[in-house]
Amino acid sequence: MFKNALIYRIEHWDAPSLPDIDSRLATAPFVECGATQPESSGFVPPRGDKHAALAESVGGQIVLRICTETKAVPGSVVKTQIQAELDKIEQETGRRPKGKRVKELKEAVVHALLPRAFPKRSETLVWIDPVGRTVWVGAGSTKKADIVVTRLIELLGGNLKLALLQTELAPATAMAQWLQTKEAPSGFSIDRECELKQPDSEKATVRYARHTLDIDEVGEHIAQGKLPTQLAMTWQGRVSFVLTEALTLKKIDLLDVVLEGAGVDAANQGKDEGGFDADVAIATGELRQLLPALVEALGGLHDRQAALAEPAAAPPAGGTPAAKPTGPTTLAPWDTAEAVD
Repeated sequence: MFKNALIYRIEHWDAPSLPDIDSRLATAPFVECGATQPESSGFVPPRGDKHAALAESVGGQIVLRICTETKAVPGSVVKTQIQAELDKIEQETGRRPKGKRVKELKEAVVHALLPRAFPKRSETLVWIDPVGRTVWVGAGSTKKADIVVTRLIELLGGNLKLALLQTELAPATAMAQWLQTKEAPSGFSIDRECELKQPDSEKATVRYARHTLDIDEVGEHIAQGKLPTQLAMTWQGRVSFVLTEALTLKKIDLLDVVLEGAGVDAANQGKDEGGFDADVAIATGELRQLLPALVEALGGLHDRQAALAEPAAAPPAGGTPAAKPTGPTTLAPWDTAEAVD
């Protein structure tokens, strides 16, 4: 379901009904780029069926998908064209354009070449957990995720307010402690990938790949001032991921034991015909239990977010009632029950 994800806390949301959410998204559907349009984005059916709903609910978990199409002209082509235009103008007038005029020429060249550029598409999955009060955005960078979040706030209504998940311990601080003590937090194991970076102008970097991290050398790098920016981990032998200093989860992978336990062919991962619901249920069921454990390992929610936590919103009408999250109570102060499997 996700390979990368940034997680946002729902600080407030008077959630509309599921049909209302779908109607709101229908005002911003994906449309292909026009001939001279460099980028276009909009919502597409999460199931991949052309005429399916734009907002799907599986076990109370809401899933959306945003498609983005971009058209880019190679920089080398633009540069060659501009140089030719500048040479032509200089030959005709005796003066070579500079500054604003060059910028205008560049815009004109790009505009003229865009109709011949090949479009490139990418999709971003969004998962809204109304009970867990989180929004997961399938992006690897804050910049990309923030663009998605802005669209959600504009369209979903209900005075939606989101903020990036913040914990008491900075991920870099916690990862440094785990590596120095050679002891992973409860329920987790440290895998064989890590990046350490010096937080100064030189940004000296050490990377370990497919290498045991239970060695004194790693601790020595940390003692010299380098901080972990990425660390590969596994939770309960069920979900592997790479934790970053920005609290982004990358390379998320549901391990075979999860898929086989759910009766899904591990090689297929639930993507057979009609497998959308199974895929969503399995992934959200695991990640909803992973997140509270990770938050607890990072010292719990930051004071501000813990103070803003409020009773869960009712699930949107038309969807299956959401199961309540399991795991440590540091993520949500309300009652817990079994998560969706």
